[in-house]
This record gives sequence, C-alpha cells and structure tokens, in this order.
Amino acid sequence: MIETLVSVEEYLRTEYRPDVDYVGGHLEVRNVGEKSHGKLELKITNLLNGTPNVFAFLETRLKVSPTNYRVPDVCAYLDGEPDEEVFTAPPILCVEILSPEDRFGRTMKVVEEYFRMGVENVWVLDPLQKIAYNCELSGGWQAAAGRIATRDGRISFSLETIFG
Repeated sequence: MIETLVSVEEYLRTEYRPDVDYVGGHLEVRNVGEKSHGKLELKITNLLNGTPNVFAFLETRLKVSPTNYRVPDVCAYLDGEPDEEVFTAPPILCVEILSPEDRFGRTMKVVEEYFRMGVENVWVLDPLQKIAYNCELSGGWQAAAGRIATRDGRISFSLETIFG
C-alpha cells in the first residue's frame, strides 16, 4: 500500500467525517461512533460547560506540535473561549473516551503529546468498564476512586455523575 503524505495546509482546509488526527504528514483515523462513546462525550461536555468559567469543546482540532494535530474527544479552557478555529494554546483539560477498538499504545502516545504541548490535565474515560483515569505527566494512569478532578481541583466530578 502506498501512503500519500498530506500537507498541514491541506489537512487544515479539508473537512473529514469523522475528523482525523494529523501526525507528521499522515492521517490517523480515530475510533468513534459507538452510542456509549457519543453519549459520554456529550455528557462530559455538558458537565464541563456547566462549571463556572469553563469552556468545553467537542472534537475540535488542537495543534499539539508543529507537525501534529490531534482531535481530543473533549477539551476545556478556563476563563475564556479561544478565538481561533484550530486551537494552539494548551487547554486545561483534554478528555479521551475509549472505544472498544482503541489500542493502549496509541492512547498513551496521544496522552503524552497533550502533556508535551502543555496540557495540565488529561482524563481517559472507559464507558464500558465505567472507569475514569487521571493521567500523570510521568506516564502513569491513576484510576479515580469516587471522583476525578483536575490537579488544582477547579474541575471535579463524581464518577456517579459521569457514568450514572
């Protein structure tokens, strides 16, 4: 199979359905589409938007490095909505929601890219197992017990609220 490199400019002006990640000139398909994934994506977005001074966005392109763009399931900013269409400033939080087809290695790579960009908080949610992970800059994932929160505590939800 021959892979065609895509320029950043072409990626940014093209609308993909569903949207794809852009990694070093290659397009990476994201696993989306299951009902449980979509419902949790919407629920987290609504919970975040219901939190004072939090602005949450569903599946919005995020420039994580000069050659890579990711499309987090949900990302959130504090104290103001970014003006740009493709985000370049690190959000306070990125949320990835697992689909049954997701591979651990790919998810870890995406989480690491968020941290390298400067994102302070990354959550990985598993809607089927009803587990929430608070990812750490060191590479570890800590399963939340009862609640999940950002490091500064400004954003916090019970697991019952998220998965109930």
